[in-house]
Formats: sequence, structure tokens, C-alpha cells
Amino acid sequence: MKLVKLLATFVLFMAFSVGAYAQKNYVKDADKAFSAKQYYNAIDLYKKAMAKIKKKEEKARCTYQVAQCYRAMNDWKQAESWYAKAIKAKYTDDKAILYLAEAKKVNQKYDEAITTFQDYKKAVPSDPAGENGIKSSELAQKWKDSPTRWKVENVAQVNSKEYDFSPMYSDKKHMSIVFTSKREGQTSSKIDPNSGIMYSDIFESKVDKNGKWSAPAVVSGGVNSPANEGACVINKKADKMYFTRCGEVKKKMVTCKIYMAERKGNAWGDAIMIDFGIPAEQLDSFNFRHPTLVADELAMVFSSDMQQGNIGAGSNPMTSDLWISNYDKKTKKWGTPRNLGPGINTTGPEGFPFVREDGTLYFSSSGHLGMGGLDIFSAQRSSADKWEWKNVENLKYPLNSNGDDFGIIFDGKKDRGFLTSNREGTKGADDIWQFYLPPLVFNLDGVVLDCKYKVPVTKAVVRLIGSDGTAVEEKTDAAGYYKFKLLPNVSYVVAVLSDSARSTKAEYYLNLPDKEKGKLTTVGEDNSKDYKQDFCLTPAEREIKFPAVLYDLAKANLRPESKDSLNFLYQTLMDNPTIVIELMSHTDARASDAYNIKLSQARAQACVDYLVKEKNIPAARLKAKGYGETSPLRFPDGTVLTEKYINSFKVKQEQERLHQFNRRTVFRVIGWDYVDPNAPKIDRRVIKPKVIDSFWGDTDISDSTATDTPEPGTGGGTTGTTGATGAGAGTGGTAPKAGATGATGTTPKTGGTGPKKPN
Repeated sequence: MKLVKLLATFVLFMAFSVGAYAQKNYVKDADKAFSAKQYYNAIDLYKKAMAKIKKKEEKARCTYQVAQCYRAMNDWKQAESWYAKAIKAKYTDDKAILYLAEAKKVNQKYDEAITTFQDYKKAVPSDPAGENGIKSSELAQKWKDSPTRWKVENVAQVNSKEYDFSPMYSDKKHMSIVFTSKREGQTSSKIDPNSGIMYSDIFESKVDKNGKWSAPAVVSGGVNSPANEGACVINKKADKMYFTRCGEVKKKMVTCKIYMAERKGNAWGDAIMIDFGIPAEQLDSFNFRHPTLVADELAMVFSSDMQQGNIGAGSNPMTSDLWISNYDKKTKKWGTPRNLGPGINTTGPEGFPFVREDGTLYFSSSGHLGMGGLDIFSAQRSSADKWEWKNVENLKYPLNSNGDDFGIIFDGKKDRGFLTSNREGTKGADDIWQFYLPPLVFNLDGVVLDCKYKVPVTKAVVRLIGSDGTAVEEKTDAAGYYKFKLLPNVSYVVAVLSDSARSTKAEYYLNLPDKEKGKLTTVGEDNSKDYKQDFCLTPAEREIKFPAVLYDLAKANLRPESKDSLNFLYQTLMDNPTIVIELMSHTDARASDAYNIKLSQARAQACVDYLVKEKNIPAARLKAKGYGETSPLRFPDGTVLTEKYINSFKVKQEQERLHQFNRRTVFRVIGWDYVDPNAPKIDRRVIKPKVIDSFWGDTDISDSTATDTPEPGTGGGTTGTTGATGAGAGTGGTAPKAGATGATGTTPKTGGTGPKKPN
């Protein structure tokens, strides 16, 4: 009996010891796998260890580590869940709060994300990440509610259910692309232990003139291997490829390097590693990924986890920066890399660079303010003689999304290209998307009405004159309706006149001057827009009054305030470009007939001279006529302000007031068919701007009184009417995306080569 007890005790002791030993090994092995960026394996090991762990602190730490693995693998739903579990388990590192907030933002839970970022800000007020997270969450919602003009479409014919990312044009005509994929059919049939999925290779697909893509196939030659390959760039001649390859180093940690292969016929030759002049013993400590070339191909921008300012300091596993290396034509070597600096790089990951023909740098980052995950940013070249950049800007929605967006390329100078995203609508884990910028479309329409009767004016001519020299016109229909298509970055003047049968006086119309009408511009407009401009035309009367033109006693010189009055007349002439007017000056009857005729003529001529010399109105459109005292003012009730009638008033002030009514300057239209010999030729066809309506093809869419004294003279009466016119992939990738090896990991997200997108 005693022996049985001893045996039982021994068995229990051994079981406990084995369990403790296994538990210890699970944690140790899990930590090793995590350090090696083998996140897929690490998750399994941490979970096994947690089933045995008794200490709450250690269990909370393992829970947090599982969340970190999911974050590195871009599984943000699982990451959110496990960060929440770690916090509930009282994990002590406040970074768990920050990363939980980031996961909520990526999962489009913006309000919850803001609240959690606020919690982190309270916990760690010295870290700007909390405030930045709040701002980025607010911006993400704002950008999504007000998208830019870019159109983004999934290239379904190219994508698979696996990871497809980092496209690059592979021929001179940009009718084929190479890209990274973890689909079946790649070189290795093995499963990547770091990601739990297939290894990645570089595939190629071609598009025909109808926009149909061929079935993707692995590129032939020496580029692909049993390791992970991806995130490449091909030179302009399409005979050199720089790409990322991720493989094991002495069976310890997977690192990524940049290789070069030359095209030999229809296949690629053997790959040669680029060492950037870094000693071999240091080279294996870092990851080098996502190469791209500048326009002259004498500089390469890439992503690496080297520490800035100290290449020998070792890898920073949770971040990566953009670096640049210059090519020496004499030695045919790539020089020592230079970090692009804090204006571009952040404490987060940067990767997947692309330099457009105009020198603009595009790259992905989760360190700058963004919508969630990796966002695509642009930076402008700071000088023509140096490859340096500044002024980082987020490309906003829809080029960016709440998911990971990276690997953007442009089709030369055209506003179209490809990018990679795992946004909503993705066919697989990551998909290739095409994008293009549809042209700005501006429309102008409106109706022309008779001001008095509020009925449509049929066949009114609406003339559109652009600051670019264009001039078009169109007649209104039976409903008084007209419509134009406008061009971007042009200011316009719209002039309206009646073109009806003119046998009836009422069919002559003038535009009413209105500073707000008739002028519009598309300059600086970033979005398509419809303009509405209605016009009201007034039947032209025999005489049209305008604001008082004032003169000094017995003089014809224009006073400053008189010039202001004439500006109304100037606007009338501008608004009605075909009319010819007679400017008529009248005086009272208190001087000789000859004197009054001479003075009124001089005053009328002074008005004409001002309009011609200072306002550049053609003299052919103006006629000065002095009528002296021959045409006293007639009121609507039939009363005529003759000298006899005025003298019948006993009060002198009343007499003076009536004399002032007679001292007036008015105008009348005496011609409707003036043609400016210097005006742009009128195109009576509607001009339709060219529009890109798809990724591959183009298609056409296309009573005031004068203050003069009793001396004879012409005061000004009220002025007349005139009208409206107007002015008118990196291998190793961003680690969060992929684990330690994968030539497909989007490293910027986590540093090393990610299991999912190491390239």
C-alpha cells in the first residue's frame, strides 16, 4: 500500500514536471518565433502556453503577444479582439491601449477608436500618438464622406483568393505587369511556416486592346526561387529587374535583400544581390526591400530597417525607413545608402516607394496621419539637382481606405495606374486595383426670361466668352433654356441678347447690369460642378436713364463721381456686346439756345471720351449728341417740364428742383449688330471636352438728381437698364502585412519581412 502511494506520488510529480517543462518550452519557443517574425507559428505556441500558464502576469503578456502577431499579419479583427483581452487581463503596458485604438480605426469603428485614443492620451500624455490617433480618426471619416475624384476598380481578372500585390509595368508600352502573388503555381510547393500559406513568386499578365488580361504566369528564368520573391521595379528599357528576395540566414532569422536580374530573350537571367557597399557581416542584420528607380535610373529608393545614422547598430524590428542609394557609372556599383530623413520617415513603417516621372515620391506608411493601416502618401521633390523630398500629403479616399493601401505605380505622365489594397471588395487577402482620374466636367445652364412679363425669351442668343480665347454661343429654346459645357481653369463671361424677329419694338432686349450675374470661373475647382445662371432681359426703351453724371458750373469736365456713374454705362456695353448707343445730353432752358446746344454737346462728348480712352470701348459703338433745351423731360402723366410750366411755381426751390430734372444725360440703343473686329471668332457649336470614362479608353462627352446750379447744363437723370452678363511590394514587405520571411510582407507595417507580404 505504501509502495502504491509512492508510485502515485511519483507519477503526479512527473506529470506536473512534464507540464511545467512543456509550458516553459512553449513560452520560450513562442518568444523565439516572434523575434524571428514567424508570427503564424508564434500564435500557435503562445496559445498552447496560455493553456498551461498559472501566473496572471505571464498569461496577460502572452495574450498581448498574440495580439501583436495578428497585428503584424494584418489580421486587424483578431488583433482588436486580443488587445481587448490583454487589457482585460490587466496587461501593464499602455501600448496595448494604443494598438487597440489603431485596430478599431482600421476596422472603421471611428467613434470607438477616438474614445480609446483619448484613453491612451490620458495614460501617456507625453506621447503624441494619442492626439495623432484622434486626428487621424476624424480625418478618416471626413475623407470618406468627401472623396476625391479618383476612381478605383478591382482588377478581378488578375487577382486570386490569395495575396496579389505590388504591380509594376514590365514592358515599354505598359501593356503588361508583373506582380507578387502567393497563389498556386509558384516555384515552391511548400508552405511558408512563417505565414502558414504559400511562398510568393513574381507573376506576369498582359492586357489586350479590349482590356482583357491574360492568365497570370510565373516569370521565367532565374528570378523566382523556393524562397519568397516580390516587390520589384523594371527599368525603362525593360531589360533589368530589381526585386526583393527573402530567405533564411544561417537558419536563424529570415531577412530580405534586393537582387538584380537582366532579361535574356524572353527569360530573366540569374539574380545578383545588391550589397550597397555594406560589409557582409552587417548586411545580414538588416532587411532591404521594395526597390524603385528614379527617372534617370542613377538612384534607387528602397525600404530598410537599418537604424538611421548608424548602419552597424542593427535592425529595428518594428519599423522601417526609406533610404536612397546612388549608382556609380564608373564602378557600376550602388553606393552607401542615405536615409531620407524625418520629413519622410516616422517612428512607424515606411515602404513601397515609387518615383513618378515628374520626380514626385509616393510611398506607404502607417506613421503619418492616415485612414488606418498603411496609407499612400506623396512628397514633392525639393530641388532639381538633389533626390530629396518634402511636403508629405495623404492621397485620401478613395486611393486610400481603412485597410492597407500600398504599392502604387503610375502609367507615365497619365493620371492612371495600379495600387494594392485589402479594402472592402477585395477578392483575396490583398488585391491589385486600377485607378484613374476622370476629367473635370463643368456644365452651365439656365433660362432667359422677360423681366416684365416673366415669360421665356425664345431664340435669345447666349454668348460664352472664355479667358482662354474661346467664344461660343447658343440660342434658347421655346422654354428659354440654354446649356454649355465649360472647360477647367477658365474664367467666363456670359452675354445675353435677343435674336427674335425685330419687327416689333418689344422684341429688343437689354441685359440688366448685375455684378453677380454673368461671371463665373472654373479656375481652382477640384471637383466637377454644375453652374446655374438665369437671366432677366428688359425690353429696350427709346431712352434709358442711368445714374447722374455731374458737372461743375457751366463746364463739361467730368467730376470723379460722374465717372462712377459712367461705369454703369460701361457695364451695359460690356454686357450687350452688339449694341451701339447714342449718348444724349440735355440742359434746362435758362441760357441761349446756341449756348445750351454747345454745352450739352461738350458734355455728351466728355462721356464718350471717357468710355473710349479710359474704358477701351470702341468709338464705333458710341455717338455723342447734345440736344440743349429742345427736349424737356416728359412725365408719365403727360406733364412736360417747359420753361413756362416751371415758372408757374412760386417757390424758387421748387423751380430749381424741376430745372435739375431737365439737366439729364440718357442713352438709347441705335444699333444691334455691332461686330468687334478683334473679338474671337464665335463658334456656334457646343464644345464638348474630352473625358476618360474608363481606365483604358477616351471618349467625347461632352432717380437721382444733379447738384448743378441754375446755369444751363445737363445734369444726370436716372440711368437706364442694361443687363446681366457675366464673367463669364515589397518583399519582406511592411512586416505587419507579412511575417518575417515572405517576400511579400508589407514591412513598413512591422519591420521585417512579413509572412503575408514579404515583398
